[in-house]
Amino acid sequence: MLTGIGGQGVQLAAQVLARAAVREDRHAIYLGTYGGTMRGGNTDSTLVVGDAPISAPPIVSRTWAALAMHHQFWEPVRDKLRPGGVAMVNSPAFEGELDRERHRVFEVPATPIAAGLGGAMASSLVLAGAFAATTGLVELPSLIEAMRESLPPYRRQHLELNQAALAAGFEAGSPGAAPAWPKNGGAPA
Repeated sequence: MLTGIGGQGVQLAAQVLARAAVREDRHAIYLGTYGGTMRGGNTDSTLVVGDAPISAPPIVSRTWAALAMHHQFWEPVRDKLRPGGVAMVNSPAFEGELDRERHRVFEVPATPIAAGLGGAMASSLVLAGAFAATTGLVELPSLIEAMRESLPPYRRQHLELNQAALAAGFEAGSPGAAPAWPKNGGAPA
């Protein structure tokens, strides 16, 4: 699950992760939900990835991992994160409650990293890149191609920034710290 405030790129990050999974011969579905405002309201996305076709809609009561761009709408997502699950947060912007005894918490300075690249608006892609590296859910080349496929024509001027954001996030991740896939293949852990 991904959560944040409208305008932070949560929906784009979810779409990029889903497309990258499909590029790597996985099955993926995602569902984006958001409040009634263009900017400043809640925005969440649920992503389900597997090795076999997925027959249920992406509405989940429990989740293995959660990415949080901001703490404002974190609580409902946090409550779905199962014990031992991965919580990846955008520090220092995230000021929510984290249960380090219950969850594997990874703090990534996504907004400062993106700002250093020339555009804080790419911070969700930094977080997605760090998540991919930490979990091994997908590889960086797949993320980059998925981003190119996902970016609408009126946002094409951001291709280079977004690619750099994914790469910087991948580098900021903790490779293999929370594997999504068992060593012998199969469903996410």
